[in-house]
Amino acid sequence: MTGSRIRAAFYDPAGERYGIPTYPWRMAPPHLRTLRQLADEGLRPGGQGVQAQVLWRSRRYRARGGIRPAYLYDVRFALPKRTPTERQMAALDKANRARRTCPNCSRDVGYVLPRHLGICLDCAEGREREHAA
Repeated sequence: MTGSRIRAAFYDPAGERYGIPTYPWRMAPPHLRTLRQLADEGLRPGGQGVQAQVLWRSRRYRARGGIRPAYLYDVRFALPKRTPTERQMAALDKANRARRTCPNCSRDVGYVLPRHLGICLDCAEGREREHAA
């Protein structure tokens, strides 16, 4: 299949074939953005549903037919991101600190502890050395 035929397969601006307006990679109208693009602009969807989608073929997604979607939202209906309150930020800091604190050595190790270990990497390495000796 040539590139133009693949692109034509995903071009459905009326939404007749896919249920919502669908565009090939890099062919969506300029007012439509992905969630990540909205976030980069300091915006959020603001309650609007998915307005359209971009479809493209991907070798990584063979289990799903090899087609990946990216959902699009209209920037004209987007709202500014909400800013968290001081109390919300304090609660987030406390929760993140708990995820970084090793229960074995009680240190804030500066990274989220691996769940499969439950302790910091230094403590896990020390345990491994003890078992090997």
